[in-house]
Amino acid sequence: MTCQEAFRDLKEALLPKYGEGEARSIARIVFEDVFRFFQAADRSMESEELETFEKIKSRLLSGEPVQYVLGLADFYGFKFMVNPHVLIPRQETEELVYWIHQTVKNECPGKKLDLLDIGTGTGCIPITLGKINPLLSVSALDVSEKALEVAKENARRLDIPVQFYHINILDETLWPQLPVFDLIVSNPPYIPEEETPLMDTHVIEHEPRLALFVEDEDPLLFYKKITLFSQKHLKKGGYLFFETNAFNAAQVLDFMEKNGFANLSIEKDLNGKDRMIRGKLL
Repeated sequence: MTCQEAFRDLKEALLPKYGEGEARSIARIVFEDVFRFFQAADRSMESEELETFEKIKSRLLSGEPVQYVLGLADFYGFKFMVNPHVLIPRQETEELVYWIHQTVKNECPGKKLDLLDIGTGTGCIPITLGKINPLLSVSALDVSEKALEVAKENARRLDIPVQFYHINILDETLWPQLPVFDLIVSNPPYIPEEETPLMDTHVIEHEPRLALFVEDEDPLLFYKKITLFSQKHLKKGGYLFFETNAFNAAQVLDFMEKNGFANLSIEKDLNGKDRMIRGKLL
């Protein structure tokens, strides 16, 4: 079987589950990242390659996300290691990183700044910002030791120094362990448990619930706690950034406004949904 034939075989096998566009995209990722083809599309695959191909195909047909199958995810032009202990980085988070970068470039040009990412997962936010802005000193926090192991490996592979903290941000007694920052960012859990039936099956079955869901009684729990934490751990004039659920962005903004933040703005993602919030501590 040639690489081109195997590519078509995988794409067609994935069609019923994903549709034409996504099936082609997944097949392209597999053959670019694993088999390095497209320059040699007509060459015959070796027996070991065919064995690897069949294993990958089987896992993909079971519904496992391609990023977990390959152990890698693309984010902002970089390759991040991923496994089921961390969320797969999303396009919306790339947009958040771009907004933070533009804010720093326009509002604080040439300044050395300290940034904390709360609930870092893969570490994609602080590591990427550290890559594109060498003046940033970045820190990352997570409640999950397993997630921090992944983030630390990503920092090592991408050669960015990161100060890591293993802390539950909901526990206010631990806050004094942390210093003060110029920038704080978080993409916290924001999906109420009651919305579980609305989620894609492959997300529910494979991605970590700890990073996705919050109790129904208070869907804004993490936003509230992080806002209150930021009152004490942001320097005056510092910025707090959130990625949000499109349905609760206005509520998050309102809570920030009532707790010392001004110059508030909501940014839409590429799909036109209210997805990001920025506020300045006065």
